[in-house]
Amino acid sequence: MRHHREFQIAWLGLKEGVHDFQYEVDDKVLDDLGFEHPDFENLKAKIDLKFEKNSSFFQLHFDIGGSLDIPCDRCGDNLSVKLWDEFDLIVKLTESEEEAERQNEQEEADVVFISRGETVTDVFTWIYEFIVLSIPIQHIHPDDSEGKSTCNPEALRLLEQMKAPAQENKNIWEGLDKFKN
Repeated sequence: MRHHREFQIAWLGLKEGVHDFQYEVDDKVLDDLGFEHPDFENLKAKIDLKFEKNSSFFQLHFDIGGSLDIPCDRCGDNLSVKLWDEFDLIVKLTESEEEAERQNEQEEADVVFISRGETVTDVFTWIYEFIVLSIPIQHIHPDDSEGKSTCNPEALRLLEQMKAPAQENKNIWEGLDKFKN
């Protein structure tokens, strides 16, 4: 994986307290850093990071905003989706790299361990993960003011043709009436 210097925070030189960082991420940055994004395109994300440095840990708060294009689940045409989410991450310092690796295997997803020997933290992997987590689960064109779908009409017509015909509601008890008495 390649690195962009702008996503590296040299925390050793920072004073204790809150520090603000802003990042802009687009398709080119993802491509430059070797991150795949086959599910979406035209990414325009803005990330505000509050980095709070304490003596033995850091608290990171990511605000994700922006937009991207993703295929509609119903018709397949591209749909512009707004990104908006917040994520918190705690980075704890350990005495050695081995201890950090061991702790990372055992701990929760929102706590990360790094060695005190590291002086720089690259936040881009977390940013990428949080962008992906910000994408809504369902991607469907919204309905217009009249309540009609804004999906591709040709795709909707083909989907309607492919619908299975409704089966008759057969009564499974039919014919048993004669055995009633």
